[in-house]
Amino acid sequence: FCIMERNAISLSRLKGITATNRDRLTRLIRATEGPFTVAEASQMLNMTPARSRRFLAYLATRGWLARVRRGLYVAVPLDASEPTEWRADPWVVAAELFAPCYIGGWSACEYWGLTDQLFRDVVVMSGRWMRDRMPTIQGTPYRVKVISSKRLFGTRVVWRGRAQVQVSDSARTILDVLDDPGLGGGVRHVGDIVLEWFTGDLRDDGQLLEYVERLGNRSVYKRLGFLIEILALPAPNMLEVCERRMSSGTVRLDPSGPSKGRRVPRWNLIVNASMSAPKP
Repeated sequence: FCIMERNAISLSRLKGITATNRDRLTRLIRATEGPFTVAEASQMLNMTPARSRRFLAYLATRGWLARVRRGLYVAVPLDASEPTEWRADPWVVAAELFAPCYIGGWSACEYWGLTDQLFRDVVVMSGRWMRDRMPTIQGTPYRVKVISSKRLFGTRVVWRGRAQVQVSDSARTILDVLDDPGLGGGVRHVGDIVLEWFTGDLRDDGQLLEYVERLGNRSVYKRLGFLIEILALPAPNMLEVCERRMSSGTVRLDPSGPSKGRRVPRWNLIVNASMSAPKP
């Protein structure tokens, strides 16, 4: 019944488009794996940019395409029951808009099962400079952190439908939330994430230490060493590395938190957030 219903919806929608435009739409759908620009559509359809822009706007007003943002469209599935309310996969949109980039922070934590907490915003680490770093697109809020293109490492390719999207691997995810705890929902939540990683089957100490060294922020060693101790994690070798490689200056445990807090000389940290050992 569901298949028949979807086919009925598709056929009903197909009646609202001419054969020529249907052929053009089919070419667009087959040639794209996610959002596409007016310029890309112009090449695919062999149209002038101006004509292509008008044609895409025409398709969007009739529910065949969804307008992601100005000049960027995505095809709406034929079986979408409410074409005007359909939204593209936020990860696929991010891969197109913020490239070169990868999905990271709490969004990657959710993907790897390192947290049960759900976040509405999608965290994107991008090598492209942009003014608006907290845009809302098709109703989805994004939090974009701009980083050097040299720091776009430690990722995995995942498939979202027919589109490929880069997401930080589990070790890079831990590195990012230690480097900027705000990307992990705050340092207290980062503690939960680190505990989950160290006690789960994703743990790879060597990979994490390699990434920390490659990133070059030695404050990460301080936060990592502190969390290993306070969470009583079984990582003596990593603890020794953190002690040896950490920088000499004093930093805040949570960079976005208050400047005052308990000072921990061993790790050159100002603990400006409530932290406690896990319950047995």
